[in-house]
Amino acid sequence: MPLIKPSMRAFFEEARNTPGFSWFQRLHGWFYLAFPYFYIGNGVGERQPARFILRTLGRLLPSRRASRPASKEAITFADTYHGKVVPLETARRLVSVRENIAAALPEQVLPYKLARDLVLHDPDHLVALDCPCRVARANPCLPLDVCLIVGEPFASLVLEHHPRRSRRITAGEAVDILEAEEVRGHVHHAFFKDAMLGRFYAVCNCCSCCCGAMQAQRGGTPMLASSGFISQVDDALCAGCGVCVDICPFDAMTMPQSAPQIDEARCMGCGLCISHCAVGALQLTAASQKGLPLEVPVS
Repeated sequence: MPLIKPSMRAFFEEARNTPGFSWFQRLHGWFYLAFPYFYIGNGVGERQPARFILRTLGRLLPSRRASRPASKEAITFADTYHGKVVPLETARRLVSVRENIAAALPEQVLPYKLARDLVLHDPDHLVALDCPCRVARANPCLPLDVCLIVGEPFASLVLEHHPRRSRRITAGEAVDILEAEEVRGHVHHAFFKDAMLGRFYAVCNCCSCCCGAMQAQRGGTPMLASSGFISQVDDALCAGCGVCVDICPFDAMTMPQSAPQIDEARCMGCGLCISHCAVGALQLTAASQKGLPLEVPVS
């Protein structure tokens, strides 16, 4: 077996052509996808010894400098790795793109200094990967294969390095995974990372009990951006069943009386309460104070 796999060569070649990427960043990106169960699994906090190693590596591997004026400000961990909450329909579009796209997302969509590009090369190359956050847990939510890697050079790198934990899928199969996770009450996140060439690379379907990013968000590290929507309830239609309160992964809903009350500061606009409301009493509405939605070109 060759030491340097073809997918690794392809990743390094694209990284070499990405402005601002050092050799350290190229190695960081390759390590991230080649060893995600060490990298992410240890980061979620259940394997304490390796957390020291990851913190040390984080200090040794400098982040790519931001190209915008905000680069003079401090770069936080959330700036280098973050997710955008997306409703189901947006998640469907992300895995159904048929043509290459390239867009630099504004801060109103992703309020971070790094990793804001929505770039898709060979977007029909899709891989379902066992979620590193779930794999790291003693009693994970199932199924495991809910991380959807989108486009190149990421899909081939994951597939070649993790043949037992990944599989190539079609857009239709990806949509099936998204819809099944929606039924389970799991949030769809579009993930971005500076070491992933500063751009979007995956849609993960996250549960609040296993997801490291959601745990970090609750702990005060703002790793997740709102979808740009908030949920609103029509009290006249509400049946008072409380299903929406139970399904909300961000604890943004309470039931003080006969209809739910929504904490707009907590609501991330994931849309799970809408899809689980049997009487159609809830809807998502645009909330400019929460940012702009992630718009995906329809091909």
